Amino acid sequence: MPAPAPPISLGAPTPYITSHGSKVARLHMYDWIVLVLLAVLDGVLNIIEPFHRFVGSEMMTDLRYPMKDNTVPFWAVPIIGIIGPIIIITAIYFKKRNVYDLHHAILGLLFSVLITAVLTDAIKDGVGRPRPDFFWRCFPDGIPDYNNFTTGAICHGEASVIKEGHKSFPSGHTSWSFAGLGFLSWYLAGKIKVFDRKGHVAKVCIVLSPLLLAALVAVSRVDDYWHHWQDVCTGGLLGLTVASICYLQFFPLPSDEKGLWPHAYFRHIGEPEGDNQVQPTYMSHRSSIHNGSFHSPDAVEMRSTSQALDFMEAGGRVQ
Repeated sequence: MPAPAPPISLGAPTPYITSHGSKVARLHMYDWIVLVLLAVLDGVLNIIEPFHRFVGSEMMTDLRYPMKDNTVPFWAVPIIGIIGPIIIITAIYFKKRNVYDLHHAILGLLFSVLITAVLTDAIKDGVGRPRPDFFWRCFPDGIPDYNNFTTGAICHGEASVIKEGHKSFPSGHTSWSFAGLGFLSWYLAGKIKVFDRKGHVAKVCIVLSPLLLAALVAVSRVDDYWHHWQDVCTGGLLGLTVASICYLQFFPLPSDEKGLWPHAYFRHIGEPEGDNQVQPTYMSHRSSIHNGSFHSPDAVEMRSTSQALDFMEAGGRVQ
């Protein structure tokens, strides 16, 4: 009596951190290395001296706003734009258990923020636009001093304060916030299927909430007289543009039928992982993907296998 055929595994296994985490990380090892290089480059851009744009006596009329503390301190920006979105992304992982989604969302988020940071600080250093409170940075005692020939300001304030005073354009707080929170808006739009044409306005409110928070950060920069309105508008546009590019690098459009999960996950479920696994047909994949399920349906049409034929040729009867 021949032995019964071994069970056939249906579809790809559920991608947990424990089973697929190391594999996914290895596949994107060079991406993580590039992230480290971007962080180092941004650190260098913050150390070097920015271009000191000419500031004449007549220009000081628009640069005499009072010096104020930051309503949103610098240390709070990474919390708002990076840590907050990562907490939300991680919470979704514990709900859905898809390591491809977790890894690619965090990777895309970090790329969005770091690319934006490098572009922002490079432009800051190259432009050297004075902040609205530059007069008090240049002349902290309120006594102005200008060159008799060029009328250029001769600053006698603290060097580090003057250096920071030449970094108005574009706004770093704004670009960082829109990069991180803009990516989160894209991510939430895909997860809650905001474009499913069912008319749920509450979904739109959820997606726009991160952008509202980023806009409030931008407004605070103008209210604190650290930036001109052009600085925050440009910073917001820069951050949101980079966030959109980085999101679409890893995920489909939220309006797409496959907008729920990253591109890599669909490659994962489209490729068998082992000799004993048999692929479902295209329609079964389509149904599973559309419902956002990680497991193949119980009733799935399988291709004919050599194991079943061998069993029948050996004299076995189909029950």
